[in-house]
Amino acid sequence: MAEMSKEIPTISLIVSTYNWPEALEKCIQRVLKQTHLPNEILIADDGSGDATQEAIKRLKQDSPIPIVHIWHPDNGFRLSAIRNKAIAQARYDYIIQIDGDILIDDEFIKDHLALAKKNAFLCGSRVLLTQAYSKQLLNQSAVEKLNRFKFPLGSILNSLRIPLLSRIMADRYKKNKPRALRGCNMSFWKKDLINVNGYNESIQGWGSEDAELAIRLMNSGVKKRFVKFGAIAYHIFHKENNKDNVIQNEHILLQVMTKKITFTKNGMLKQQP
Repeated sequence: MAEMSKEIPTISLIVSTYNWPEALEKCIQRVLKQTHLPNEILIADDGSGDATQEAIKRLKQDSPIPIVHIWHPDNGFRLSAIRNKAIAQARYDYIIQIDGDILIDDEFIKDHLALAKKNAFLCGSRVLLTQAYSKQLLNQSAVEKLNRFKFPLGSILNSLRIPLLSRIMADRYKKNKPRALRGCNMSFWKKDLINVNGYNESIQGWGSEDAELAIRLMNSGVKKRFVKFGAIAYHIFHKENNKDNVIQNEHILLQVMTKKITFTKNGMLKQQP
């Protein structure tokens, strides 16, 4: 039996993006192929230009569900801040979070719902696509099914969907360590995010924003569960992001871990010092 609430929760899907409209269009096309559609799609845009705006207009025309474009000016890598804006505007109970360079399996949302439990959040994995195969997919008019024979050997396991094993392993996966997570494949109850004040906006630039949020959730008593053999996500190849702020971000994360911090003052609601 699926481990979900008696009532299926309503879903806000948050998709983060920055100046890659070609990938975003493919991402949203896959979302609209879901066997269980979200109630809304929130595009958390970290300051993209006009090409992304035009792409979102086209996507809205083809979408049977609301697409909300949430944007702030481009002032460097501020993923935490734009995700907080999206969380604040989310209208529904359960938030599923992906990135705009992710292609999701048809059962992705269904698989998150199957493991959704009160006082818990979910972290999934991803299949890393090669540069050549990513280019091929981006050149297609639409992405229907992906070819497993073109996946790197190290990603094959992450491409297997086995619902029974997924349920069994949700709390037993040996690699489910506190920092073992991918922000491009997570889900939460909105109320739990509000209780910890969302993402820490002091974390800017690439790295640690998802782990820092996850640790605060766990410090507050929300359990981390892992989605293995389900919620399959395919990551389109791109060059690595700038990592200049990693040391500073890791310091913030370490403070949260050692001091058992649950609430960030620089989050969704700003607190006076």
